[in-house]
Amino acid sequence: MSARDFWGSVTLAGLVVAGCSAMTTAGAQDRQPASDTLLPDVTVDAPRQRPAARPMPSSTQDVRPTARTMPRRPTAPSQAAAGPSAPSSALAGTPLNSNTTPAAASRLGLTAREVPAAVDVIGAETLREQGYHTTVDAVKGAAGVSAGDAPNDVGYAMRGFQGNQVNVLYNGINIGPTGFTALTMETFNLDRVEVLKGPSSLSSGQGAVGGTINFVTKAPQSGPVQNEAFIGFDQRGTFRSGFGSGGSTTVQGLDYRFDISRTREVGFIDDTEFKNVHVSGQLNYRLSDSFKTFFAAEFKDYKAKPYEGTPLVPVATSGANATSGIVSGTKISAYNGSDLGAVTIDGRTLSTNYNVVDGHKTIKESWVRSGFEWDLNNTVTLRSQIYNYNASRDWYNNEWSSFNANTNLVDRERFFVHHNHNTVGNITDVTWNANLFGLANRLVGSVESSHTDFSRPGAANFPGESVPLVGFDRGTYGLLTTQMQTATINNVALNIEDRLKLTDTFALVGGLRYNPFTLDRTWIRDGAERPGFPYSKSWQPLTGRIGYTWEALPGTTFYSQYATATDISADSIFILTPTQNLTLSDSRSYETGVKQLTWNGRAEWTFSAFDIERNNVYSAQAGQQLNLAGKVKSQGLEFSAAVRPTPESKLWGNVAYVRARYADYDLAGGGSFTGNTPPNIPAVIVNGGGSYRFLNPGWWPVELGFSVRHVGDRWSTDANTVKLLAYTTADLFAFIDLPKVPMFATATSTRLAFRVRNVTDKRYAAWSDPFYPDQIFLGAPRTYEVEASFKF
Repeated sequence: MSARDFWGSVTLAGLVVAGCSAMTTAGAQDRQPASDTLLPDVTVDAPRQRPAARPMPSSTQDVRPTARTMPRRPTAPSQAAAGPSAPSSALAGTPLNSNTTPAAASRLGLTAREVPAAVDVIGAETLREQGYHTTVDAVKGAAGVSAGDAPNDVGYAMRGFQGNQVNVLYNGINIGPTGFTALTMETFNLDRVEVLKGPSSLSSGQGAVGGTINFVTKAPQSGPVQNEAFIGFDQRGTFRSGFGSGGSTTVQGLDYRFDISRTREVGFIDDTEFKNVHVSGQLNYRLSDSFKTFFAAEFKDYKAKPYEGTPLVPVATSGANATSGIVSGTKISAYNGSDLGAVTIDGRTLSTNYNVVDGHKTIKESWVRSGFEWDLNNTVTLRSQIYNYNASRDWYNNEWSSFNANTNLVDRERFFVHHNHNTVGNITDVTWNANLFGLANRLVGSVESSHTDFSRPGAANFPGESVPLVGFDRGTYGLLTTQMQTATINNVALNIEDRLKLTDTFALVGGLRYNPFTLDRTWIRDGAERPGFPYSKSWQPLTGRIGYTWEALPGTTFYSQYATATDISADSIFILTPTQNLTLSDSRSYETGVKQLTWNGRAEWTFSAFDIERNNVYSAQAGQQLNLAGKVKSQGLEFSAAVRPTPESKLWGNVAYVRARYADYDLAGGGSFTGNTPPNIPAVIVNGGGSYRFLNPGWWPVELGFSVRHVGDRWSTDANTVKLLAYTTADLFAFIDLPKVPMFATATSTRLAFRVRNVTDKRYAAWSDPFYPDQIFLGAPRTYEVEASFKF
């Protein structure tokens, strides 16, 4: 499909959508106010309002400000003051959480409906109800997002891009490329997950081509102290637990939040597991109506005996043990060069662990953040936040497992690397609400600065051997010889964002980001500096966004935007070598869509269409190699909807289609991958589900529900010769809410949850890692879970 045909289809779809919107909302015009929010914010949990706080304006009753009517601060804090933000449970009141103010989307304090881009917000209640235990689980609930936990990193993919082209933020802070810094976390400590689609360097810095994911921890809330706890198990021996508490203290103006969770998840692959401890806490102190400050600290301890993938095997070798429905295609081993021919996953290896017995992955992370918010007057607010992030990461495993068709053995090779990562930074911004030529205007100017020290002791030798496909001694890592790499990154960013309301219903939204940064690198091996090291390189990218929002009908907002992004073209800034192309990739995106809240606030849907192009692309290959891949073009459509037909029932779903292709991808030795699809990018992803709550007075309240996920075919490498086949999984769940009973007499809410994941026991390929293309990662089989949760 050409770009002209694509946008012609989008225009036609937009006309159809507009017509449907007009029909569904025309009857509501007489009884609905002309505002973005048709209903006042409602809470999922018991409401806990800030005492003596100024009334928060409705997220869209954004009339032209005057000295009397102007709010003294935006509807939500920006990243500079991410600490004191109110939990989403106090903000979200629509089926798709569009009343929330996602920090990942803008510093302007706009709700998700007011941002001229597709934004998914997965709130704490959704995390709980859908059983999204980990952050990898959570993001897959958003439209068009796939994810996997690969050997050395967590991989996310959206809108045709994956890995380091998707930024991951923690409370609005970027700590570096996803492939080096992302950690699988438990979701108990989180208040919400924000997913901003498409190029978004304006709000999150380098690397945000496919989009940005922001994980937001729970924050203090004023009012009576409320506690929560949970404990859960599954049939493999997994154990999860957590405790949280928050509210006002006896000190006037001082609120607190504390959460701790602990997990031991037993894998479906033999002798695999991970343990995760996550502790987070925050204090908010309001010195006066105009000045408040906060202090937050967080610690994560992750220990794993990881799953490193299952080798692709020739169909001819597996014989009667060859599986169907997982992979297809032909393969030449990237490790040993043997021709495997048609490949499969051998049924005898569905739970086989090819890692060494002393293999492990450990990560320790700590955060310290502090800042303030100061309403200087009725029109100007100053915010500032300082932070320190520290991480120690260690991978010590057998990571290559490649079948050799010449020997009928599996060739294995070890890998070791350690990270010492420390970042200090500051984000300061000023928000100005004023009239501009009689028009309501909000302007935010911000300054960011950070300094990163990164050292990477890594293997200088890579022990290995060959083992049978089944029935082998896993062995140990063996001799380790190390080398040292370091990187120092100094980063400064100047941001400006503005929203100008030309009318009460039409607004221009835009911004620019000037982001100079410098990299200094060293690499010492065998006591000597490697050729070309040390070296230093500086960049000065300028990115931005311009768009509009138009509330054409009450509750119906059309939007369009043009956005740009830049990122390191050759893998990760932490390991760039002077022989690689040290220029930046540049990306641009066109996006248009519509967002509607209708049926008296009981139904909500969003539609978006996009066209993204990324230039100067380098693509990951086996053996930590990179190919010059020219450019990637991605076009697609996304649709999300949720409805509450009755007080007892809920229905939700999303579908995403993307057509991502390489262009100008010619190989140095001849041949071309032009027209091929990047790895891990399915054309179609569908999520959906529903539940019904039985409220018969003679029964305890019982809720039954289901969810379904379909992921289309994907390719494992740029060569597009091995296909990870499409799969569909379904989950079933039941909640029982118990009245007060003697055993839990102090609990105001007690819930028992029962869940069956992958109820059909579908065997499927979940993910692939282009650096390890001879193996793929299987999805988990059917799993039974039980959980008890309490609020008191």
